[in-house]
Amino acid sequence: MQRRDFLATAGLAALTAALPLHKSFGQEKKKAKILYFSRSQGFEHDPVKLINGGPSVSDKAFAQWGAKNNVEFVCTKDGTIFDGDLNQFDGFAFYTSGDLLVEKATDGSKPISPEGKKRFLKAVEDGKGFVGYHSSTDTWRTAGPPFENQDKVDPYITMIGGEFIRHDAQQTAPMVITQPTDLPWLKDKGEAFDLWDEWYALKNFTKDIHVILVQETKAMVGPSYDRPAFPATWAHLYGKGRAAYTSIGHLNSIWEDDNYAQFFGELIEWSVGRFDMDLTPNMDKVTPEANILQRKS
Repeated sequence: MQRRDFLATAGLAALTAALPLHKSFGQEKKKAKILYFSRSQGFEHDPVKLINGGPSVSDKAFAQWGAKNNVEFVCTKDGTIFDGDLNQFDGFAFYTSGDLLVEKATDGSKPISPEGKKRFLKAVEDGKGFVGYHSSTDTWRTAGPPFENQDKVDPYITMIGGEFIRHDAQQTAPMVITQPTDLPWLKDKGEAFDLWDEWYALKNFTKDIHVILVQETKAMVGPSYDRPAFPATWAHLYGKGRAAYTSIGHLNSIWEDDNYAQFFGELIEWSVGRFDMDLTPNMDKVTPEANILQRKS
């Protein structure tokens, strides 16, 4: 079966009961339909590689998750889907890389048309949900020196909330939790948790983001992380739409772990309105030096 037309209901184990701050749809979760787009015009990560022409590891993770949480996923790498009916979707999930308008792609997939990109961004702005995973910030990157913030960025970067710079060797790093009431998944995680992954250095943060997880850099190894702490997972409003991003998710093992699959899923559930969270912009409070991209020697 070809993934480009692979339709799956996908999800995680049933969510933990929401904390008082959250508002659910009710006893039954209203069905949601998500377009999961994983075109790799740049580097193709293992979790989005098709397996013998069939679903990827991340496709399968979403399929298992949605079946338990009343979420249907349309999984594709074909950018022409954005020229079609976007009203059928409640939201979008991206695990992408590179300039998605460029025809030649690492994975051989078809590009998004300029009009398709406009239609997608307008759909989010008008109220659809969006969640970006890992390399989705390595998409439509801004021209200019890598370790400098830019005044003008692609509208996609404004929507997703930040932009990839580079990364160094995989390592264990702490994710500091800003407030455990943001997501049900966080309530039993304490003040922080450690994870081995490939960690992105990020920049060009949209000013209104609500930081959920902080990349603590004090014990990290590599020049990409020789900087103060910065946002690693966040959420904000983009017009009437809800947009979230997490840098977590480079490894197949993370996607195959039900614990992290639940985390990925809760971001989607928030994006389509299944619960609310405090979106007060907090970057200046929890990562006040996030825009310092390299420490001065």
